[in-house]
Amino acid sequence: MYIRDTIAAVSTPPGNGGIGIIRVSGDQASVVRNTVFNSVSDGGLVSHRFYFGMICDAATGEKVDEAMAVFMRSPRSYTREDVLELHCHGGWLVVERVLALVLACGVRLADPGEFTRRAFLNGRIDLIQAEAVMDIISSKSEAALHLAQSQREGALSRRIDEVRMHLLQALALVETYIDFPDDDLGQTDVVAIAAAVETAQGMLSVLLSTFEEGRIIRDGISVLIVGKPNAGKSSLLNRLLNENRAIVTHIPGTTRDIIEETITIEGLAVRFLDTAGVRHTEDLVEQEGINRTLQKVTQADLIIALFDGSSTFSQEDQMLLDAISGRKILAVINKSDLPQILTIPDESCFLATVVISALSGFGVDQLKHVICRLFLHSATVDSREFIALSRARHRDALVSAESHIRQFSAGLQERNLELLALDLRAALDSVAAVTGQTATDELLDLIFSSFCIGK
Repeated sequence: MYIRDTIAAVSTPPGNGGIGIIRVSGDQASVVRNTVFNSVSDGGLVSHRFYFGMICDAATGEKVDEAMAVFMRSPRSYTREDVLELHCHGGWLVVERVLALVLACGVRLADPGEFTRRAFLNGRIDLIQAEAVMDIISSKSEAALHLAQSQREGALSRRIDEVRMHLLQALALVETYIDFPDDDLGQTDVVAIAAAVETAQGMLSVLLSTFEEGRIIRDGISVLIVGKPNAGKSSLLNRLLNENRAIVTHIPGTTRDIIEETITIEGLAVRFLDTAGVRHTEDLVEQEGINRTLQKVTQADLIIALFDGSSTFSQEDQMLLDAISGRKILAVINKSDLPQILTIPDESCFLATVVISALSGFGVDQLKHVICRLFLHSATVDSREFIALSRARHRDALVSAESHIRQFSAGLQERNLELLALDLRAALDSVAAVTGQTATDELLDLIFSSFCIGK
């Protein structure tokens, strides 16, 4: 339930910084401004202009901090309410003191994501755009940022609205005949209804086909590096990161726990996991490391099976292949700087094979390129016009819409108008749920609870 009170929160990250911003939204924003901020300029503050002044404690007259203030009058603000921002020094004690003065004016502390929720409830943005705000904040790569910006600007929303308009066109024709039961649904109108629904279904299919790529752009991928001891897993991780992140020795079994680091490759966020070497061992600690490796196998988007090209295919190599069977596997043959004697019995289970030297860096750039191309097309990463689903909520709603459309199409020739209208309305409700036109309070609570306070 939307209560039109006034809220406030710190909108900058916690901790010390150059600037701290306290945001206020609601009818009492102007009261807060007049109570805690004394401008050095004469007269009132004009909307959407910054003013220099002093934050003061109205009760004692104490000067707390010099600051900048901007007042944005409704509806030309983020929330479409009166909004005040106080920009003070970013020390945590100063920021907390200013926030306390604001709250003392009868303002309450905002819930997580409440500013963006108000922007949605006041019609400034739809639910896709609201979620995109959080995606912009949490973007892990340039590609993820581009996709989030595209969604915030309404590209996906406009495509969803096109689908909705085609379904509305079909529903209008169906309901016309329901309102006039003496008229039979003619073949011409059957064709027109079918064409509108088919167009909508085609657009839904295209959107649904983008989900996996959109999810990967938004969340990135996880790549598990596995291999027998001393195959060069830690050396490869260090080479990929361009830093000595993992300990490298000639002693087998050095890596006991899983080491995780994320880098960006051609616009894609990739989280690499260096693991314990897979082999038979009596060492209890090493056994635990191997168990953790095997547990990660089912969770990784891609597995790099690392082989020592300077040694023969061993029982440990076969043990490794058995453990990762059925997964997406990229074979990497290391130590190309040494004489090569490795022969892998069956390479058909690999998506590709890359030869590298983790010691010299040979082939590592090619390896990065192959990883990226296994998941993304170059046009996807480079294009700022790419429209894609990136959240499971969007996909699930459109899958439901597509299911109702299939039911509609199967019953169209029977021409039971009431049932056809029910199918179309259900499809429309599912499509509308993506942009939030049919969102429940429970759904909004779930979505905005993941936002930070102050956004």
